Amino acid sequence: MMRIRSLRPGHMAAALLSAGLVSATDAGPRNVILFVGDGMGVSTVTAARILEGQMHGNPGEENALSFEEFPALALVKTYTTDMQVPDSAGTMTALVTGVKTRSGVISIGPEADRGDCEASKAYTLETLLEVAEQEGYRTGIVTTTSITHATPAATYAHAADRNWERRGAIPEESRDTCADIAQQFVAFGYGDGIDVAFGGGREMFLPATEADPEDDGATGAREDGRNLVEEWLASGEGRAFAHDQAGFEALPSEAQVLALFEPSHMEFEADRAEDAGGEPSLAEMTAAAIDRLANDRGYFLMVEAGRIDHAHHFGNARRALVDTIALADAVAVAAERTDPADTLIVVTADHSHTLTIAGYPVRGNPILDYVRDAAGEPQRDAKGQAYTTLGYANGPGALVDRDAEDAIAVPTDGDYQQTATHAMYIETHAGEDVPAYARGPHAGEIAGVMEQNELHGVMLRALFGADSATRETR
Repeated sequence: MMRIRSLRPGHMAAALLSAGLVSATDAGPRNVILFVGDGMGVSTVTAARILEGQMHGNPGEENALSFEEFPALALVKTYTTDMQVPDSAGTMTALVTGVKTRSGVISIGPEADRGDCEASKAYTLETLLEVAEQEGYRTGIVTTTSITHATPAATYAHAADRNWERRGAIPEESRDTCADIAQQFVAFGYGDGIDVAFGGGREMFLPATEADPEDDGATGAREDGRNLVEEWLASGEGRAFAHDQAGFEALPSEAQVLALFEPSHMEFEADRAEDAGGEPSLAEMTAAAIDRLANDRGYFLMVEAGRIDHAHHFGNARRALVDTIALADAVAVAAERTDPADTLIVVTADHSHTLTIAGYPVRGNPILDYVRDAAGEPQRDAKGQAYTTLGYANGPGALVDRDAEDAIAVPTDGDYQQTATHAMYIETHAGEDVPAYARGPHAGEIAGVMEQNELHGVMLRALFGADSATRETR
């Protein structure tokens, strides 16, 4: 039995292929779609399930999100090699490389310290997207964050620090040795390059001297003067770029495509209709990606609902839950467009957040509202104050003066920040296990309590047709 643990970091998938534990095949398409709800812990799923049901006029508790109908379910341990409560960089690295590593680093091994440029180059980890490209599969990235943000970046880049999204963010002494993440996207050298990339992050690709095409007064953020969008377009035949809804809808169906809808992250789903240039929903981007990637060989697609995490950090449960429902809509689209006989769909999270569901609200009580009894009266805490069903263990909600005249007093208001126990300007991640849901080839291997990096092996086997392989952790 081959022991994955003994493999040199960065060569796990290649060794499995060469050893025959998995094998690329022309027997038919083999596809994997990995959905990542960034920060989507169990409490987030539960609250979003209830909110979606209530949005359809039902009590809510009986509802099920699209991916909750999948037959396979597991709990996933999210710790990194150096942190009990992790970040997105280390956890996404585990998902796409099969190796647990440090928090804060992008697809490099735990042997390299965060911020150590030289060491990072010696311990790069091969990603599932890179392997898929090498084997002639099509590949895609869809995210509601900047495509250089930690989760999408881990699929194609290798960086000693997740914040090295542009050249100016790298320490000066390392800028000529380690490429920034946006540059690595453009210089991606596996196969014929990434076929589909939809998300935000224009500022990381445009020079600081160039005006943003949509946002008045905004410019690019690159101090090196490079226009990476133009470089990407020039580096492949027939490539196409879009920055707004109209451009997205006009993208050719056969070309390699890049769409960057915002200077930074895309809008929250709850605010998307107000965007000046218009931007597609996560479901629309997912549908467009699948339609372009489908072929006789196979594909790997990563879809991230990245702003669930951001809304939680802001202490704003409403936006986090609406973005979780948007993820469920995207999963439903993927399920409709794919065959479970040849496509593994995995839905999971990189880590959790400190969201809590508490009190004794009556059945069907609006999940975003105050805890109320059967008579509709708010329940009160020991100080006589009404409190909401949803709260956070820490975060900016503890800093809100609930008695101030200008305080937002209605919990269902879009900008309401739920009460938090400990005052912090930014709410933190949480360390409990997160769920993983799956359907399709090898979905049955996703069961019980798993190490996060074990999900990589399941996806690898689904892509390359192995009947069995070990479940080892690093």
